[in-house]
Amino acid sequence: MVYNDTEILLKDGRKALFRSPCEDDAEEMLRFITKASGETDFLLKYPEEYSDFTLEQEKEFLRGNHDNPNGMMIACLVDRKIAGNCQIAFHTGMKECHRASVAIALLQDYWNLGIGTRMFEELFRIARERGGVRQIELDFIEGNSRARGLYEKMGFRITGVKPDAIRMRDGSFVNEYLMIKRL
Repeated sequence: MVYNDTEILLKDGRKALFRSPCEDDAEEMLRFITKASGETDFLLKYPEEYSDFTLEQEKEFLRGNHDNPNGMMIACLVDRKIAGNCQIAFHTGMKECHRASVAIALLQDYWNLGIGTRMFEELFRIARERGGVRQIELDFIEGNSRARGLYEKMGFRITGVKPDAIRMRDGSFVNEYLMIKRL
């Protein structure tokens, strides 16, 4: 699915552009996710895990997002640089088509500007417009209190736990929590 470009005003007065990333963004998207995963332990991969991703693989991934009728990715650009992204994936089976999963990542330089809130608002709008979606789901890693605060502000509630689901670099294990927001 392709997102229609939308401009938003940030808390600091700058403008940001929400748009679907395209294959021309592949190199910058790889830089973004590598940097974002190095700024926090709360994304599912470490930066070095992206080193095997080729530019062509990222282009194919981005093309696939455009062509996917059951999912959408939105990039947030500030000063023409990728500051964050989010995505929604709609479940398609007859027993699960009332569900959608979301994910979000944002570089630290762009925290506290209202981007995360606006991303969620757009994801909720997209889900409502699709019709039939009754709940939005996401996972977060234990200790990520900043993200949890945003998720709870947006109406998500913890509904489950996967004990010791994430192994940290130091060898310790932390839980992963499932959160759901009812639409």
